[in-house]
Amino acid sequence: MSEMSTKAEVAAPAATAAAPAKPARRPKPAAITVTPAAVARVRELLEKRGKPSAGIRIGIRSKGCSGLSYTIEYADEPGVGDESVVLDGVTVLIDPKASLFIFGTEMDFVEEKLQSGFVFRNPNEKGRCGCGESFHV
Repeated sequence: MSEMSTKAEVAAPAATAAAPAKPARRPKPAAITVTPAAVARVRELLEKRGKPSAGIRIGIRSKGCSGLSYTIEYADEPGVGDESVVLDGVTVLIDPKASLFIFGTEMDFVEEKLQSGFVFRNPNEKGRCGCGESFHV
């Protein structure tokens, strides 16, 4: 009997330490959020253009009295390093040089009595110039 118990002990697999479970990866937050009004306006502009394009590219350039200004242009294809946000079939590309300044921004389209245009609500902004054309972070 002691031989059987010895054989059983030898045949039993050694206890292994369970590998720690990897924490679930959170999805990467979008660099920019785009309101339904802005998505509709971008779609309308792309359709009016009549030329196939990847979407629009948002960037930043030095301009104005506060230092930085947003730029929007048509993008026929994604550039190297562009971050892409696709909403309801509309592609918004973020220029890699602008991503640091734009992260967390909301893009909206606003129509008022005397003007209409895209509005950027950027939590990184520390101030704007008086005319609202430029900002600084």
